[in-house]
Amino acid sequence: QMQLVESGGGLVQAGDSLRLSCAVVGHRNSDYAMGWFRQAPGKEREFVGGIGWSAGTQKYADDMKGRCTISRDNTNNTGTLQMNSLKHEGKADYYCEVDPINRPETVGVDAAWRYDYWGQGIQVTVSS
Repeated sequence: QMQLVESGGGLVQAGDSLRLSCAVVGHRNSDYAMGWFRQAPGKEREFVGGIGWSAGTQKYADDMKGRCTISRDNTNNTGTLQMNSLKHEGKADYYCEVDPINRPETVGVDAAWRYDYWGQGIQVTVSS
């Protein structure tokens, strides 16, 4: 059974950088797409960024472009979300999600429905 474990959250100030990590446990290889989503209190979960089976396939939410980089370490079965110039957005839970099905590229990494595995979430608070 695949499990995802996020780490690296915490309290930062606007303008700071933060790196979140996601360890994929219980999956025998690195064949999966990984997406990062966030959910603020009282709001719907929204796409932050994602990376496909091939690291060459990446996509970011419009407000994260230029401030965010997703990478993956296939040897250690981990993914990272590097966020820079964080905006004062208060508190949000960030979720790492994984889709082990090799889908056509027409199914974007931002398609929330494709992800059947997700972690427990990790809190990020950006203060002013």
